[in-house]
This record gives sequence, structure tokens and C-alpha cells, in this order.
Amino acid sequence: MTMTIQDYINREDKYGAHNYHPLPVVLEKGEGIYVWDVEGKRYFDFLSAYSAVNQGHCHPKIVGALNEQASKLTLTSRAFYAAVLGEFEEYVTKYFGFDKVLPMNTGAEADETAIKLCRRWGYDVKGIPANQAKIIVCEGNFHGRTTTIISMSTDPDAKGGFGPYTPGFEIVPYNDLDALEKALEDPNVAGFLVEPIQGEAGVYVPEDGYLKKAYDMCKAKNVLFIADEVQTGIARTGKMLACDHENVHPDILILGKAISGGVFPVSCVLADDDIMLVIKPGQHGSTYGGNPLGCKVAIAALEVIKDENLEENAEKLGKIFRKELSSIDSDMVTTVRGKGLLNAVIIKPKNGKTAWDVCVALKENGLIAKPTHEHIIRFAPPLTITEAELMEAVDIIRNTLKEFE
Repeated sequence: MTMTIQDYINREDKYGAHNYHPLPVVLEKGEGIYVWDVEGKRYFDFLSAYSAVNQGHCHPKIVGALNEQASKLTLTSRAFYAAVLGEFEEYVTKYFGFDKVLPMNTGAEADETAIKLCRRWGYDVKGIPANQAKIIVCEGNFHGRTTTIISMSTDPDAKGGFGPYTPGFEIVPYNDLDALEKALEDPNVAGFLVEPIQGEAGVYVPEDGYLKKAYDMCKAKNVLFIADEVQTGIARTGKMLACDHENVHPDILILGKAISGGVFPVSCVLADDDIMLVIKPGQHGSTYGGNPLGCKVAIAALEVIKDENLEENAEKLGKIFRKELSSIDSDMVTTVRGKGLLNAVIIKPKNGKTAWDVCVALKENGLIAKPTHEHIIRFAPPLTITEAELMEAVDIIRNTLKEFE
């Protein structure tokens, strides 16, 4: 019996946990900037798996690295040395300019790793009294959904009803240097954890100079500047890292998502020896962290970024995209913002129609995107998109919004 799209949706609803609310499209295949549903309809992918697929779907070089390594060795655990782990470690530390890397699998795991690393540094190096270390975080943050990470969240959906919560976090407004300066007065602050651009909050871009001034303020108080670049890193914003726009080199750098091009779960935390080496054997780890498959995939994914000049493409096309979106004559679009190819529009409801309805209409017209916080649509295509393809996608967005006039 041939399954319909609704059959696929019903099966997920019946057997899967209801912790997501997907758009009603069932995807089966991906290549480059496009995905296809189970009925063969093609779509522009303007979410890129929340910026994990910066290099495009099923990039042949990355998939080739996966297949080649999969036939040799997939997992050893860290109980033994593995031939490709050191290769990856050398490659990624030189790529981003750090002494050491601690590999994990998911973005949330990498954030948890950075939290532990920062706290341990606070005790062993800064001399904070036991169990008194604090980490400053920002309102509107999204660092994952583990119990510790939601303890610093201000999103009631992510946080509400899951207590008791992990202590040790102080929340300050994002893009507010005065509030940060006041919080840094506490001598027990070990780190400041920040997204250079808040993606899940709706691509909230801080004022120019915010990151550099925040970094300098942290240095003055012997506090670690920790950049969560899981979503903003790997060329998404037009630079290799979003921090690069202000020439900020974080004390601890958190990477995930596009470091593997969407082919395999890989994340990592980078820091120099004086920070990283506070973690000793047995104090942190992961069975799959640094596995041979992930290592080979990540090297290939990072090579693609440089080989195909994806930083430059994201920077150039991002400016064109924001200009085109800003020219759309629709009273539903109130704000266009972003950096590189990480962009968002704020949607004003009209005749009872919301950002969700716009995304459903976009899907019908051949482009998939997803609302965040009900009134914001994030647009983040693979960085391999061409200007001609981008303009074709802009036409879909423009014509879709006209349907709501």
C-alpha cells in the first residue's frame, strides 16, 4: 500500500514523542540546497537543519569521507588511541587557533563540557571557593535543553515544569554592557557564556562592538569569555566565526552542527592549555566523542568551507538577501535582520494569519522555513547557494507574502 504524506505524519505522531511541532512536509532526499518530499516535490531548504547543513545536503566530499572511514573503523571509545583522532585534533586546533580540543557529539554536550571546564578553571586557577563559581549568561539564550542548560534559560517552554534547577548562573540582558559590567563585579564569576548572535531567539544581532567590549571587560576581571558558536560558526554569518566580525578570540569556543556538514553528530570545545588541562582523566568524556567516523567527516566538512569559499559567499549573498527582503512591499514584514546567511524577518499577524501560516504557504510554493517564537521566520539556506538561486527563492518569498495582502 502506498503511503500518503498524512500517513507518514500520523505514524510519527503515534509512535514518537511529541517534543517537536514540525511543518507538515515529509522529506526523503536532499542534495545541495534542495530537499525532496516523499511525493517527489522539490523545495529550497531555508533552515539547513538549524544551520547544520552549511555545506549543502549530502555533499559528495563529506559523504565520501564517511563511507571510506565506515568500511575501516567506526568506533573504539577513548579507552584506546585511534589513528584518526590525533589527525582531527591537530587539524581543528590549527584551523581555529587553539592549543587543545575536547571532542563531543552534540551542541548541548559541548555546552555542558564548556560549563564544566569553566567551573573547574574557576576553582583550580582563579581560586574561587568550592561550589561558589558563577557563570553569567544572557536573557533569550539557547544553549540546548539538558537539565543544567535549561536552568539558565528564560524560555518558559524549555524551562517550565522541569525543576529543580542547577544553580550557579546569573542572567543579564543580552546586548547590555552595563548589566554585564555590574555582574562581573562578583569575584566568584568564572565565565561569561554568550551566543555572538542569538539564533533561536530570532537572529538577534547585538550592536557593533558588543562582543569586543564584553571580551575586554571579562579580561579585566579574569573571567573566561565563552562563545557558543554552534549555530553561528562555520562561515554561517559571513566569517568563519561570528566572533571574527569583531576580531574576538574566545577563551573557550563551542562548535557543533556544521562542523560535520549535517552528515554525522560532531561537536567540540576548543581552548588553550592553561584552561583545557584543568580536566584530568576520568573527569569528563563520551563513548562516541572523537570517534573515527566523526573525525574524518569533520575534517572533510571544514575543508569544504575553505575550498568552496563559503565565508565569502555567505557575506556577499547575505547583504543581497537582506536588501531584497527589505524591499518587499508587505505590511506583515516589520523587521529584517541578520548577518551573512543567518537572517530573520519579524512577521506582524494579519487577518488572523501568523508566521506559521506564512511558512505553510512558503512550503506550498517550494521553500521550507520554520517560525521561532511564533512571530519570527528564520531564513538560513546552505552556504553553497548561488546568487541566481537566491533570487529565485526571494521571488517565492515575495510572491507568498503577496498572497496574504
